[in-house]
Amino acid sequence: MVYRLVIDSAQQQNEKIHLTSQQQHYLSRVLRLRKDDRFVAMDGRGKSWVARLVGTSAQIIEPLSESTELPIAVTLMTALPKGNGFEEIVRCCTELGTMAFMPTISDRTLLNPSTNKLERWRKIATEAAEQSERQIVPVVLEPIDFAKALIEVDDLETDRYICVTRIEANHLLTYLREKPPKNNLVIATGPEGGWTEAEVKGAIAAGFAPVSLGRRILRAITAPIVAVSVVAASVEQPITNQ
Repeated sequence: MVYRLVIDSAQQQNEKIHLTSQQQHYLSRVLRLRKDDRFVAMDGRGKSWVARLVGTSAQIIEPLSESTELPIAVTLMTALPKGNGFEEIVRCCTELGTMAFMPTISDRTLLNPSTNKLERWRKIATEAAEQSERQIVPVVLEPIDFAKALIEVDDLETDRYICVTRIEANHLLTYLREKPPKNNLVIATGPEGGWTEAEVKGAIAAGFAPVSLGRRILRAITAPIVAVSVVAASVEQPITNQ
């Protein structure tokens, strides 16, 4: 097993990677790597290298050419659930290939996140990207009011969907099959209790198509994971044995 470590691009100079004290501790104390042991260093923006541990730094052996990213960029606009639910969303949806998280404050949102929460979410995204062998660490944006979030994405060239319940709407999979996405995607999922009628109308006015995730009512934590799973299954090429 080859372990992965996300580094800042400034740490990579020529064929050497300057490790922080935290990274040194993680590699030597947590992962138990020894001198000359190999690991994968990634800058979180698409570049990866095979490197070997040399004291307090690492020597680059070769660039790593691989692709585990989705062919389109998926932005998840999620109304923040209560408690620590968004942590699970970030972790699972990073593994599934989400490119950006836009946590939103909806009319029924109960959580008022602190700055520490944002730092925690970004750390989870980094850890999940390492674990799932991605080349890119997703962006976790600062929480924003849902109405403002709709304005933020208005100028973007994206296909947009808002997941709804108890409203007649075609399944997300139906849309993806009938119109395979060529642009990037924005998917909005609601809070406990769902979106208000005004929020759904506002999203539709902003170019979002209302979609269903099935006949069952999903938890605020489950819905975004299901939505990204449906997208990933629709756009990824099947793996075949050579």
